[in-house]
Amino acid sequence: MHRLILRSFIVLSFCLVACLSTQAYAQGAKGASGLPLPRFVSLKSRKVNIRIGPSTDYPVSWMYMKSGTPMEIIQEYENWRRVRDAEGTEGWVNQALLSGDRTAVAAPWMRGKGKDIYVNMRRDPQSTAAVIAKLEPGVVLQIGECNGDWCRAEAHGTEGWVAQAEIWGAYPGEAFK
Repeated sequence: MHRLILRSFIVLSFCLVACLSTQAYAQGAKGASGLPLPRFVSLKSRKVNIRIGPSTDYPVSWMYMKSGTPMEIIQEYENWRRVRDAEGTEGWVNQALLSGDRTAVAAPWMRGKGKDIYVNMRRDPQSTAAVIAKLEPGVVLQIGECNGDWCRAEAHGTEGWVAQAEIWGAYPGEAFK
């Protein structure tokens, strides 16, 4: 009997998430908040639980232990946001645990590809500018602005420009200040 109830709960949970997914994507470019979907944000708190559904009634599927981690909001339901990280992990988090501060990850798709692979941080937003730092894939950056090709960033006290195509945390061609 308990197994039947648990199975029913799991099936209903997945049905709810599927319905919410359809509902959010049908909204087009705006979420329930009126803000665009998808969009990038970062984790506000040092400890953030990611759940399998949009409520504290759903179990925790993942826990993040570092504030500033970049996340992509891909769906909204009331005060819950479905987020995705640079590795593709998805889940639901309460909006109060998210910040509009922009951060990014340096070339997460290059992690583990070799010891001599770096993302160059340059003095100016151009490929001929002097390299002021070499960032290992996976380094988290604070993003100040992007012009569509380059982002002004800070990592471990060093400020410069990184190619927008070499980070996860800003869309191709996206410009903001």
